[in-house]
Amino acid sequence: MNAAFTVLVVLIIIAAILLIVVVLLQNGKDGGLATNFTSANQTLGVRQTATILEKATWYLVFFILVVSVITVFVGRGNTATGANEAISTEILNQAEQGADEAPAFPISQENPEAAE
Repeated sequence: MNAAFTVLVVLIIIAAILLIVVVLLQNGKDGGLATNFTSANQTLGVRQTATILEKATWYLVFFILVVSVITVFVGRGNTATGANEAISTEILNQAEQGADEAPAFPISQENPEAAE
């Protein structure tokens, strides 16, 4: 595989893990894990934890979307030039070798009409 393809896949995995963490930190119906940080926010007078987590969620989703689309194009380019050529070359080599050889399946000598 291409090194760029591998790097993009690793970036997607890291962003997905970060997205999981950010979503778990957000306030849900029952408070979520962010309830542990609300007392510190109220003490310091900062009430922006929810907006920061919400923005981080959207940025990570957008990042994963864009990098995924780029990865599809990098992966297609990689397959079109490398793997397909290798497969078609192998098929041609097998066809050239098989032209001189007898067929691989047995033909019954007892009933010649069954072979047709």
